[in-house]
Amino acid sequence: MQYGTTTRATVSAMAVIAAALALTACQSDGDGTATKAPTTTPTTAASSPASASPTAPATATPSASGGGASTASAAPASPASATSAGTAPTCAAAALETSAYQAAVRPDGTGTGAAVIQFKNVSAKPCVLRGHPTVAGAGNGSPQHNTPLTVTRTGSAADVKVAPGGKAWVKLTFVQVQGEGDGYCASGAKPAVYPTLVVGLTGSGAHQVALNDGQFAECDNKVTATAVSAVKPA
Repeated sequence: MQYGTTTRATVSAMAVIAAALALTACQSDGDGTATKAPTTTPTTAASSPASASPTAPATATPSASGGGASTASAAPASPASATSAGTAPTCAAAALETSAYQAAVRPDGTGTGAAVIQFKNVSAKPCVLRGHPTVAGAGNGSPQHNTPLTVTRTGSAADVKVAPGGKAWVKLTFVQVQGEGDGYCASGAKPAVYPTLVVGLTGSGAHQVALNDGQFAECDNKVTATAVSAVKPA
C-alpha cells in the first residue's frame, strides 16, 4: 500500500512538472513570436528606404529635360538660318530693265542738266544692287564704242534689295550746256551730245539706255552720280 501511495504521488508530481514544462514552452513560443515580429518589421522598413534610394537616381528626368533645353535652343537658330536665306544675290544684268528720263531738279541751262536712271527687277526673285555707277556716252546700238565720263560720286553707298517688279534709281547731274542753239560750255569746250549712255553697276553689268525724250547733252564729259537708291530722286 505504501508503494501504491508513493507511485500515485510520483505520478502527480510528474503531472505537475509536465504542466509546468508545457506552460514554459507556451511562454517561450509567445516570446519567440514577439521577437520575430520586431525583427521582421525593421527589416522591411530598412528595405523600403533602400528601394526608394535607387528610385530617385532612376528618375533621369533632369537628363531628359536637359535634352529638351538643347532642342529649344536649336529652335531660335531657325530665324537665324531664315535670316541668312533672306540675303539676296547681286542682280544679274539679265535681271534688269533700264530706262532714263530728265530729272525735275537740274542745273539751269539748255542741256540735259540731270537725268534719272531707273533699274527694274524683271526676274522672279529678289536681288541686290549696290554702289555708284560708271557712265559713258555712246551712239545708238554701239555700247562698245563709247566715251567714258569722269564720275564724281556723291552720297554713301548701301546695298539695295529689289523685289521682283521693284525699282531702284541713280541720279546723274551733268555740267550744263549754256546758251541758245548748239550752246556752249563755260569751260570753253564744245558741248557733247550722246544718243545713249552706258551705265554700269558693280556685279550687275553695263546697260545702254536712252532718254525717253531727246538726247544727253553735256559739257566737259563730267557727271556727278548718286549711289543706287531705293528712294526715287527728284
